[in-house]
Amino acid sequence: MSQPATANQSSVAGGRMICMSSCTSYFIRGDTMADSGHKSISRIDVPAKKMHGWYVRVWYKGKMHSRFFNDKFYNGKEEALNAAIEYRDQVEAAIGKPRTDRVVVTHSPRNQTGVIGVNRVKKQTGAYVPYTAVPNYSEVYEITWTERPNVIRRTTVSINKYGEDKAFRRACAIRWQKEREIYGQPVQEFPFSDEELAAALDDGS
Repeated sequence: MSQPATANQSSVAGGRMICMSSCTSYFIRGDTMADSGHKSISRIDVPAKKMHGWYVRVWYKGKMHSRFFNDKFYNGKEEALNAAIEYRDQVEAAIGKPRTDRVVVTHSPRNQTGVIGVNRVKKQTGAYVPYTAVPNYSEVYEITWTERPNVIRRTTVSINKYGEDKAFRRACAIRWQKEREIYGQPVQEFPFSDEELAAALDDGS
């Protein structure tokens, strides 16, 4: 059975350029790509080019792995979809991406600590400076995680209580623990070993 070639993607005026096995490049408009109901898989139907199939795009840590599965190479639409799902799962396993239908964020240019979900912020304590209307603030590390789709949870670790270094390690440990609970494993690299993170949770240091 002939195998479809890996698709090469580039952004062109709001559409996508896909290279098929014939090495002929076709311009694919965004409105020709339909949601398949499966994460990282889109349906493409372009009758004018006799192009019908499933397009897999797996993004992880700034890299994209893609392939187009043409219906005609897999005896129909359903078998092509099954092959696309199998490819997606194999790629995710090979690159270490957790198999989940939820969005996995491993990098954010707005993050200043280097750890996704851990930010250093000033939090108003609710008290005021004596004899003034100036509110008091405390410096904390805020930890956020998505417990389930559209539900964000957060907690904080006091820098005043633990000190800068220990507070950061404990904040990382909490985020590390939440990733393991939600995804089954950490989805990003932490600046501490698993042993150090586990210890930070156990002794509160």
